[in-house]
Amino acid sequence: MEKIPVRHITNSPTTSNSSENFSIRNLEDLLSEKDLMEDLHRHDFFHILVLKKGKGFHEIDFINHEVKDHTVFFVRPGQAHRLELDALCSGYMIKMNAAFFNSENKTSNQYLRKTGIQNYYPLDGNQFQKILYPLDYIFEEYNTKRENHLEIIKANLSIFFMELTREQKKTTAEKTNLYAQERLEEFLALLETHIFTQKQVSAYAEMLNLTSYQLNAITKTILDKTASEIITETIILESKRYLLATTNQVSQIADYMGYDDVSYFIRLFKKHTGFSPETFRQNFK
Repeated sequence: MEKIPVRHITNSPTTSNSSENFSIRNLEDLLSEKDLMEDLHRHDFFHILVLKKGKGFHEIDFINHEVKDHTVFFVRPGQAHRLELDALCSGYMIKMNAAFFNSENKTSNQYLRKTGIQNYYPLDGNQFQKILYPLDYIFEEYNTKRENHLEIIKANLSIFFMELTREQKKTTAEKTNLYAQERLEEFLALLETHIFTQKQVSAYAEMLNLTSYQLNAITKTILDKTASEIITETIILESKRYLLATTNQVSQIADYMGYDDVSYFIRLFKKHTGFSPETFRQNFK
């Protein structure tokens, strides 16, 4: 079974206190006046792209975004994305393992989770300047590595996440109480690791110490979807990733997703996408 290409910050073991868990690059230096074109892949870290000047294309989990001035892209670990950047783009590219930002400060961790809910942040000039100040400071500390530079980087990352959270669209989720939001985030995290073997709402509700009714109430209030609909969306999304990023046969992908009956998997995929898996691969690869 061919796996989707996964990129790492380093190939060596790291600790939560190591700067190897974090990097920030100046885009102009990174591009060196050459266009950047990356095929579909995923990361095991947070990938943050901050564009002062931007031109190009960014596809994140099959949603297309135009790369423009004053935009921020926030790609979570496990998401599949495809990126094209013009040679004249400027800004920062940040790579960060979750272990780097893990904090005893619960509020800081909540801001990271809230920021990651949204992949795309189009900002106006004033908004962009507010998020640029802490990033400039982070870039300086990362390169000079003066005393306590890691702590200063983390503190400014917190400011960066807070500013981005301010600019998030006012959604129902933001109006929901913290308890419900945390349960939803836990549910989505469980899906990432258990979706291949577990597809029943009752099983996830049990993992969360909730009833199926309570879990459905949370997902309906925040996302206006049932827990079952979210489970199905996760199955379809992961299947799309493997169809477009690998050469695996449909039968192999069905087996990987936990379906012994390939025909059932094909019917499920077609019901929710309008395409058979093979047609989807031919049309969108």
